[in-house]
Amino acid sequence: IGLLGTKASWDLMTDCDTLLMVGTSFPYSEFLPEEGQARGVQIDIDGRMLGIRYPTEVNLVGDSAETLRALIPLLERKEDRSWREEIEQNVADWWEVLEARAMNDADPINPQRVFWELSSRLPDNCIISSDSGSSANWYARDLKLRRGMKASLSGTLATMGPGVPYAIAAKFTHPDRVAIALVGDGAMQMNGLAELITVAKYWERWSDPRLIVLVLHNGDLNQVTWEQRAMEGDPKFDAAQTVPSFPYARYAELIGLKGIRVDDPEQLGTAWDEALTADRPVVLEAITDPEVPPLPPHITFEQARALTSALRKGDSGSRGIVRQSFKEKLAEILPHR
Repeated sequence: IGLLGTKASWDLMTDCDTLLMVGTSFPYSEFLPEEGQARGVQIDIDGRMLGIRYPTEVNLVGDSAETLRALIPLLERKEDRSWREEIEQNVADWWEVLEARAMNDADPINPQRVFWELSSRLPDNCIISSDSGSSANWYARDLKLRRGMKASLSGTLATMGPGVPYAIAAKFTHPDRVAIALVGDGAMQMNGLAELITVAKYWERWSDPRLIVLVLHNGDLNQVTWEQRAMEGDPKFDAAQTVPSFPYARYAELIGLKGIRVDDPEQLGTAWDEALTADRPVVLEAITDPEVPPLPPHITFEQARALTSALRKGDSGSRGIVRQSFKEKLAEILPHR
């Protein structure tokens, strides 16, 4: 939910009459139901976390799994399934919107397409880690996780840099499972490149050598750039936001890993297939368009006004922003069946 969420989850929070919070410290209360709209129930093993994000009537201290097992027999099934069916239809519609958005052309690659092509190819029981930044947007929206997979990002700390270290930790803990790190070029230059040396040192000890690092090479600290535009009304400050170009795939080859560079969206599927069948860790470098907007599921008047202000002030990417934003909204409006 929230800025990384979906229209279906927005509708869920807007219309629900009961909110059950299980083991969460979700800090963005503005994306929860309005106070007084829903009755709140919260489960947490730490009693200090109860009721601090949303007014709750029932606070339960305990292990989440055990507490849920005790609560389930007390539930009464509602015969009227209309609201549930509406939400389910909204979810199905939203997946169609995401597919349409992913297939929009860009300069040169739409980052959503990178994740969409990966989604259907995710190996069973793989372990996924996402860095903070725009990669977290597409990770949260465009990947369909299945039972048995593990996925994580720096949700509470929201810092750059955990993507590759998390994947390395996954391989040491589960050397027989595929690990995939989803990282932007800013985080990759912060610490990811150095972490690849660790990968090069240890990968031959893993029973399954596959560790894939996706690098979104867009030359921009993209998440902060979009936050400045949509929240502050400031244009991109190129001196601070531009990330130096670097040959990530070639660097991987230099230290004994496999490097794949792709700048054609039609080659993304082949690139993922090659990475997922490699006999060693892979750096998959995708040249992506920084002007594809991570549109929130619900755009407020304040956000729209701030973005307009940023464009009027002479944002260097204004032309691409207008073009890509129009395509994104069009994909949401037009039927896809």
